[in-house]
Amino acid sequence: MNKQFLQNIEDVIAGLYKAKDNRLLESMQYSLSAGGKRIRPLFVLTAIDSLGGNAEDGLHFGVALEMIHTYSLIHDDLPAMDDDDYRRGKLTNHKQFDEATAILAGDALLTDSFRMITDSQLDKDIKLSLISLLSEAAGSKGMVYGQMLDMSGEHQSLELDQMEEVHSYKTGELIRAAFVASGIIMKLTEEKIQLLDQIGRNVGLMFQIQDDILDVEGSFEEIGKPVGSDIANDKSTYVSLLGLEQSKVLLKEKYNHTEKLVQALSPINDGLLQLIRFIIERNK
Repeated sequence: MNKQFLQNIEDVIAGLYKAKDNRLLESMQYSLSAGGKRIRPLFVLTAIDSLGGNAEDGLHFGVALEMIHTYSLIHDDLPAMDDDDYRRGKLTNHKQFDEATAILAGDALLTDSFRMITDSQLDKDIKLSLISLLSEAAGSKGMVYGQMLDMSGEHQSLELDQMEEVHSYKTGELIRAAFVASGIIMKLTEEKIQLLDQIGRNVGLMFQIQDDILDVEGSFEEIGKPVGSDIANDKSTYVSLLGLEQSKVLLKEKYNHTEKLVQALSPINDGLLQLIRFIIERNK
């Protein structure tokens, strides 16, 4: 992981909502600054850098992705959905503040994410493409649809293909968008953007497989929430369907396939594969 990229991302996030005595902004900043791996913006910057571009060109879009991701977590934790008390080792937004404030904080982060893109110095046509990409990845054809599938699948035993559909939307769409955005920003050929699209889809599923493994093998200190929360919520996971060892085998198979796709983007440095490996080797 490139520590300078991470620092640049953190610097932008830290300066977003500084107003004091404003409960809404405090709530938004609380969840944005609650930690997290910043994987989505890191993938934008790392992919651009690995392909020979200027990583800073992707900073605004990367932070926009993180804002969308954070809003989704705030709403996901609400009593009407997962009803979680902790996120990243801290009280969830509605527990720290209240439900109404949490809902509004999520709404505002979603809306402000598009302003983050328009405030960038990118060409207007690129901004338009990125706004279109983000709205599709986050909305009724992407992440929100995946959340609806996830809720509908609670207390049901899903087949593997059904579960992968849930995760390809709920988790995978924003990660896919990170990869596709790097190609749009660099004005790559459609062929290479399609490769990035497929890499992003694979990485999204790998991320979820590792999450499911950690839900069994991790600890509260490592993953920042109660271990076994998915099982407690009666959700189908890779581990519940395949078992722990077979889930690890599937993770390795998907990585091997992804590695070949990344190599097909040549010329490319090894930064992107290093970050992908971090995803499947992380312990939180």
